[in-house]
Amino acid sequence: MKNIHNRRDFLKKSAYGTFAGIAGVGFLSGCTEKSEEEEEISPAEDLMREHGVLNRILLIYDHYKTQLGQNADLSLAPLLQSATIIRRFVEDYHEKLEEDFLFPRFEKAGNLTDLVSVLKDQHKAGRILTDQILNLSKAKTLTATDAKKLIQLLNGFVVMYRPHEAREDTVLFPALKKIVSSHEYSALGEDFEKKEHQLFGEDGFETMVNRVSEIEKQLNIYDLAKFTFGAQ
Repeated sequence: MKNIHNRRDFLKKSAYGTFAGIAGVGFLSGCTEKSEEEEEISPAEDLMREHGVLNRILLIYDHYKTQLGQNADLSLAPLLQSATIIRRFVEDYHEKLEEDFLFPRFEKAGNLTDLVSVLKDQHKAGRILTDQILNLSKAKTLTATDAKKLIQLLNGFVVMYRPHEAREDTVLFPALKKIVSSHEYSALGEDFEKKEHQLFGEDGFETMVNRVSEIEKQLNIYDLAKFTFGAQ
């Protein structure tokens, strides 16, 4: 990354030294804007990295499934925080983008309509699961019946969303560029960014990643090395 930034700085300085006397500062400004545009995240990449946040919460759900199954005495506060991120960031924002901007375009184009139909049904089912997970994770203590129910809910969410996000990443998102123009594709990226900033601030994605990291640290599952096969 250091080499890339150094090269970028060199190109900017060279452009200024060569052309500033002819085109003035406006030329350099134009180069900067173009560079920023080239570094923008595409709609597909934006959605896929948000899936990364979802996947990390699925690992948190896995952790709670295991602990609850072992009758462990654990705080439900991190689970409540995780389910709240699912509600606000995944369902109310990420999935809303898919439902408002992606699914209608595929339906209008008559492309992957069967897949879109299933994805929409799973969004609805996911929100029902999240309602119940939020409700149970607010309890100070869980009865044995409630703990069993919570395990079932967490498992249902994980089992549904792992293939859900994988199918979107490998089939739906790559197909988007085939049904929209290059201009429309770029405009979608700008729409996504505006919505993210509107709801979560300028560093919305980074904020969510940091929140998930803090939850992982609370649960002692942040260290990636712990997931290495054969690690003690």
